[in-house]
Amino acid sequence: MTGTEPGNGHEKSQGLVRSLFRVSLPRWRGGRYSLSKLFFNFYLLAMGSFVAIAFTADFVISTAQRGITDDYARRFMRGTITLIEDELYRTPRNAWPKKISELDEKFSYRLGIVERISLDRTITPAQVAKLDAGDIAIDHDGDVMYHRLGTSSKVLVVGPLAANRNPELKDRLPLDLRLRLLTWSLTGVIFGIALWFWVRPIWRDLETLRQTARDLGDGDFEARSPPARSQLFAPLSDTMNSMAERVQQLLATHRELSSAISHELRTPIARMRFALEMLSGTDERAERERLWAMMEADLDELDHLIDTSLTYARFEREAPEPHFSSVHFAEWLNDEVDAVRLLGRNLTITVDTAKLPENLCIDLDRKAMPYALRNLLRNAFKYASKQIIISAEMQQDRIVLHVDDDGIGIPPENREHVFSAFTRLDRSRDRATGGYGLGLAITRRVLELHGGTATADAAPLGGARFTLTWKAQQ
Repeated sequence: MTGTEPGNGHEKSQGLVRSLFRVSLPRWRGGRYSLSKLFFNFYLLAMGSFVAIAFTADFVISTAQRGITDDYARRFMRGTITLIEDELYRTPRNAWPKKISELDEKFSYRLGIVERISLDRTITPAQVAKLDAGDIAIDHDGDVMYHRLGTSSKVLVVGPLAANRNPELKDRLPLDLRLRLLTWSLTGVIFGIALWFWVRPIWRDLETLRQTARDLGDGDFEARSPPARSQLFAPLSDTMNSMAERVQQLLATHRELSSAISHELRTPIARMRFALEMLSGTDERAERERLWAMMEADLDELDHLIDTSLTYARFEREAPEPHFSSVHFAEWLNDEVDAVRLLGRNLTITVDTAKLPENLCIDLDRKAMPYALRNLLRNAFKYASKQIIISAEMQQDRIVLHVDDDGIGIPPENREHVFSAFTRLDRSRDRATGGYGLGLAITRRVLELHGGTATADAAPLGGARFTLTWKAQQ
């Protein structure tokens, strides 16, 4: 096969591919997407959730403990209230306000006397009932206590007991509040530092993936994402690189297939144009029939080229899932060889299945595997001199199929290369040995679908040996 023309054609093809696959990606502006914003968003979300959970838990716990706390406070203050009540009883009732003022100076919390009727809107009906029964009533905040002085209308008020409600201490933060603020501050700082060290590598990985995606969108299919620093994005980085490899491979195949097909079409089209010119200039019946036969052969060649190219493109693009079914291998092999035997009418074609177990059944894809075998046979028909031998044997659990010919053989350095697309070792363009370099590439793709291999070697007949190997039972 002659080489394709370099320069403008390749550049135009590459430019077309880039224009077709170019993706316009949005630009990440520094003010909108930044590490600081990502960090603060995470920080605020996490701390907000933490605070909400903490306050909810505190509310639930405080509500559950309020009854226990009230009962404890009531027992704790009962002795103090009794002593205050005894002091008042030793004093005339009209001197109670003065006595309360004297006692108020000796306590860290407030003392007072109010009228019973003024408490109906201050405490709950349940607490009012306790007050009237001679018990100690506590307000809804749990730090102001009320005790009725005997049968009088006067009520002793003790509290507020909490420092934050005590007027004398209103200019100071309570100790427990200060401890809470300190605890929350330290928690926030430690959490922020930990979150920063967690977010920073994630951001770097996001930036790297973003840049790689932008490069791929701009048509640079050589771009690859470096290994991710965080385990969170490592699978995504590997997946993106695999995708880029696959896209690059498909584009390379597309360019190669398009270039090769355009080149291969020229020869039969040129021959057909020449035949038409010759046909218009001759009236001889024999010559016109010869020219018609030439054009029919060229049309067949074009049809075969298109069919082979589409088959190769399908295997390369889709990698279809094989559908295995069990076949009697000896019968299947003989039927496939008989289907193409006429193409090698001047050759001796032998099928040897003597080394196979009797009634051997194996698994294969009945649609795909014939492509592989027939391409090997067509290749052997082109290069064999007189004889072709197709043989099969079992090696452990794998089937081994050989196609041998007595042709010119394949040099050792080229035996792997022949399975590449559009590769031909000969440069002839005649119909005896011409081809497109796709048949053996399709054969290898089919064997890969079967989990097998296709190799080339020297044949005992002196020519080339092609060997297909795959597992007998899938």
